[in-house]
Amino acid sequence: MIGDRTTGQYQTSSAARESRYLRQQRDIPKAQQTIYNHLLAIVKTWPPEDVLEEFRHLFIHHVNTSSSALLPALYEIVLANREEEFKNTLKRSCYILINNWDITRNHQSIRKLIQVFADPVVTRMTPSPTLKRLRGWLQNFIDSSDFRELRLFAARYEEFEKVHWSERYTSYLLVPQYINLQNSAEQREAARALSQNLKERFKIDLAFYTALSESTRNKSDRGQKNPTILGHESLNLIKRIVARRGPFSYENLAHIFINQTRGLNYRQFKDCLKDYLIYSLEKNACVEILNTQLSNKLIELYQSHEDKTINDALLLRTSNRVIEYLTTEDHETPSSLFLLLMSQGTPLTLVIVLLKLVLICRHVRTHLEARVADLIQYYEKFDEADCRWVISFFEIFNITMTIHAENIEYTLVSMNRGGADEPASEAGRPLSSYRIFSQAKLRERLPPEAEPDLSLIAQHLADDEDFGDRFTEIDANHP
Repeated sequence: MIGDRTTGQYQTSSAARESRYLRQQRDIPKAQQTIYNHLLAIVKTWPPEDVLEEFRHLFIHHVNTSSSALLPALYEIVLANREEEFKNTLKRSCYILINNWDITRNHQSIRKLIQVFADPVVTRMTPSPTLKRLRGWLQNFIDSSDFRELRLFAARYEEFEKVHWSERYTSYLLVPQYINLQNSAEQREAARALSQNLKERFKIDLAFYTALSESTRNKSDRGQKNPTILGHESLNLIKRIVARRGPFSYENLAHIFINQTRGLNYRQFKDCLKDYLIYSLEKNACVEILNTQLSNKLIELYQSHEDKTINDALLLRTSNRVIEYLTTEDHETPSSLFLLLMSQGTPLTLVIVLLKLVLICRHVRTHLEARVADLIQYYEKFDEADCRWVISFFEIFNITMTIHAENIEYTLVSMNRGGADEPASEAGRPLSSYRIFSQAKLRERLPPEAEPDLSLIAQHLADDEDFGDRFTEIDANHP
């Protein structure tokens, strides 16, 4: 009985001490900064293998580290029972290492960092309540979306054939990370830099492929590797997209729309926007659906602002809403309009409409890419064979945005004798008679003397009955 009472008294006393300890005011930000400062210091001076070992000792094994202040700093968070703070500390620590290794192109260490979390000790049973809590938090982190976001940084160094189909679109999956202000500065910068690097790599690969593929098509395996998954059909797709460049390009149509709608009230602007988005699209069932659905959506949009003059803020908000109508309205599941348009089997039509929105409001591009990321995340649970139709949309979107929104100039040139320097027109000879050439743009805009005469193009469009009487009236009222 004495022994039982002594044990009970000890347990009560121990619990009371721990309770008092937990109630103490803890300086968690200071503990976190201690960890961050140490990792920042060693990642710049230590060999990567030693940095990885230090990281493993601290977060995985919880044993002695090179600094006597590290483990107490970690346990400051653990004993406060703050799992969310532990997760944030672990995330930011990872991105500190990733950012620094990416700058030095030490990609192998980034992959090894992700592999650290596969250590079997994470799932090992332990009688220690503190270690049990820590390992439980680690397992929760590994099962979370935060860790899936981390794995994107390692996936970029794998061959696409060896990974899930969705990882082909990592440049878009990273966008929600770097626009989320709740993420650490390190995570946002790492995501932004990697996304841009992947876009650059695809842009260059696509330019090389289009330049070399046709010239080497019949020469064994000398052709440049196709960065898309559309096969040789990607060349025809690129030609179709590039064929709209020149005086009647999508870019020039966007300039005309902006000039002609300046000064309109919001109700008039919405009417014009719908006509602009469907103008030049091939008339078919898909376009009819788009016309009807967009009309219904735009009528109800921001009705309290209809008498106000259109401005940049209204343009941005409206473009964002139209993008959501066309992709995902709840940022999780495909919108009904997206599914309707995809059911018609014409993903290029939807992509062109999205491109037109970007061309009249450049600031909307990030929002568009974030919504595309939502769609990728929704469909990534399906096998590739079950969603080839939506993968075609992602491929066409990626190619189109690369051609129109990056700093590579694509040109179609006729290969017919007597017309070698003749650029492709929309209704000219078959696209097979043209070759694609690409070059870097020297500047974003041409010098004034080389710019197309938009007023002449606008007059031509006003004379085109398909462009609509509304635009003729606008052109007369807004020279």
